[in-house]
Amino acid sequence: MIEASRPHAEWLARLAGARGPIYLALADALEAAVRAGELAPGDRLPPQRAVAERLGVDLTTVTRAYAAARERGLVEGSAGRGTFVRRGAAEDDAGRVDLGMNLPPPPLGVSLGACLQETAAAVLARTDAASLMAYHPAAGAAGQRAAGAAWLGPVLGETAAERILVAPGAQAGLAASLFALCRPGDAVVAQSLSYPGLREAAERLGLKLLACDADAEGLLPADLERLCATGRPRAIYAIPTMQNPTTATMGPERRRQVARIAAAHDVWIIEDDPYARLSPAPHPALAALAPERTVHLSSLSKCLTPGLRIAFVACPPSLVAPLGEALRAVALMPAPLMAAVAAAWIREGVAERLLGGVRAEAQARRILAAEALPAAVGPPESLHVWLPLAAPGEAARLAAAALDRGLAVAPGEAFAVAGAPHPEGIRLCLGGPARRPVLARALTDLAGLAGSGLRPRGVV
Repeated sequence: MIEASRPHAEWLARLAGARGPIYLALADALEAAVRAGELAPGDRLPPQRAVAERLGVDLTTVTRAYAAARERGLVEGSAGRGTFVRRGAAEDDAGRVDLGMNLPPPPLGVSLGACLQETAAAVLARTDAASLMAYHPAAGAAGQRAAGAAWLGPVLGETAAERILVAPGAQAGLAASLFALCRPGDAVVAQSLSYPGLREAAERLGLKLLACDADAEGLLPADLERLCATGRPRAIYAIPTMQNPTTATMGPERRRQVARIAAAHDVWIIEDDPYARLSPAPHPALAALAPERTVHLSSLSKCLTPGLRIAFVACPPSLVAPLGEALRAVALMPAPLMAAVAAAWIREGVAERLLGGVRAEAQARRILAAEALPAAVGPPESLHVWLPLAAPGEAARLAAAALDRGLAVAPGEAFAVAGAPHPEGIRLCLGGPARRPVLARALTDLAGLAGSGLRPRGVV
């Protein structure tokens, strides 16, 4: 008998009164349940043999039905793991295609689910569950901090584990950094289009954001120098690699200029660098150039998976204690099981395999974006692209028109700092759709909507 809870089997009731070949009726029932939300992404389906016994049909009938569901993009799985509803299964022919949420695509050639299942099981097998699920140090255990230092090695160089803190996501790390460095009324410089989480955190902490002009490499040194001289900011906030939303990436000389300006004006740098590890050969981080005045944030959400809710924070020795206290005040501690999984993945090389799979899939999707929207800008591994537009208000118009067609995108206004003038355009995230054909159709539809509003390629 199949239980109706786990694995999920309630959808089989949809077969009542069905006509035609049983395998097609079974596949149709499964699809209807997914479209209706009765089956959610990640739900496990009953084993094929159990379904055959319940329905009184032979196993080959159920095997054909599951194969048909797989061809429709509804399910995924393999021998020994089971069959699961695929993420994004309901988006292919109905519902909204989300190009507004920035997340990594499914890693090419690597099963994220299998990695998570195997590592979580190994962690639970070797660890006392009561101890694992108790309260832990706010900044992470020593082994987790050492894993963070290893993960950051390609951008920071060799870094002492004592300088690494583990945070439950980059947003918590950013809030804690602002909390530790700034006081109400302080100013923070940021690119005129920047990560909305900075604006939200600054508002709640009573901080003033100063909008800095930018070019294809990000923060413009001349304007940054002016703002530091006249605005007397406490910190500079920078996303130096594949900037969100414009995808601007600072070259080595631009990074040195930013570091020099910060030193000349005795200003802290908060370096939000979630995308650097996606690059096969990342530039040295600002924290490697100015380690004494930089807080470096590196989330695993963009290069592995957001569900881990793990980020690493590298800071000068003088900030380790105050930042640890701020993290405790903001979020108490990272989730112990997820922190243990992340550390194990890094130690055992799983994280690098997943990163390689995400990078390869991101590169394939970036090619699709280039084919559909030649004006879009972004590096080959970028999870998002920036689509420059010609006329004021064009981004809002295009975003509204896209939503009417079932496409969610993010107009530049959503990233504007302090109401400052900013380039017109929209950010398109390439990792949301679970399947490339869905992404390709969405990008083609968007290109048709954009029409003559596009600006020449390379204008940021």
